[in-house]
Amino acid sequence: MWALLGTAILTDPVPWFLALAAGATVIVRAAGSVLRRKPRFSTPADRVTLGRATIVACCAAETVVGLIAGAGAGASPLVVLLGTAAFLLDAVDGRVARFTGSATAEGSRLDSDTDAALVLVLSCAAAGTFGLWPLGIGLMYYAFLAAACFRPSLKNPLPSSTVRRVIGATQPAALLFALLPGVPPSLGAMVLGSALGLLGYSFGRDVVELERLRRASPDAVAGSTSSRAGAPAGT
Repeated sequence: MWALLGTAILTDPVPWFLALAAGATVIVRAAGSVLRRKPRFSTPADRVTLGRATIVACCAAETVVGLIAGAGAGASPLVVLLGTAAFLLDAVDGRVARFTGSATAEGSRLDSDTDAALVLVLSCAAAGTFGLWPLGIGLMYYAFLAAACFRPSLKNPLPSSTVRRVIGATQPAALLFALLPGVPPSLGAMVLGSALGLLGYSFGRDVVELERLRRASPDAVAGSTSSRAGAPAGT
């Protein structure tokens, strides 16, 4: 244990600290989502998302151990396996919600936060191999939320966008591909760089759209049908 703590001091603390924070936060967020509801309840889709949150937390724990104990050695196969399971389950909870008629705004926010935590954990795992720059993929969603605290217009709903959904789904897929054993670092870096560029474009596009909606009539804002919080992986 003491050897592990000593190694942690000598390694770059940013990736493993962020992964640890993401894993802890996703569990607290998931539990709080259910416990604060009155009356207290969880829908079938919520239970799928809660399962995903648990998997993301386990993925975060494995990522932290790997970053501290084997910096530069690449992500363990277990990180990839857990990340893939959480990624694939993302397609399940939405279908369960629609099939059972149990879709809720809080459930959508929980799903989005779980997606964002997964992307942050995977970007931390990628930072162990490629350097700190892949953290931009995982942190961009949170930077957007932080900016919304100072720019209330960024909290407004956005029109539904297939481009936004596709780019959002691309982020965990790109990270998982780059973390696969045997993928050449140059190819992994190219895939991650492309994903980061697409994500930056998506966020920039949405910021411009939100500013346009702010200047538009109130009816235009009220007519929007989806928010960034409901988009996969924070896009």
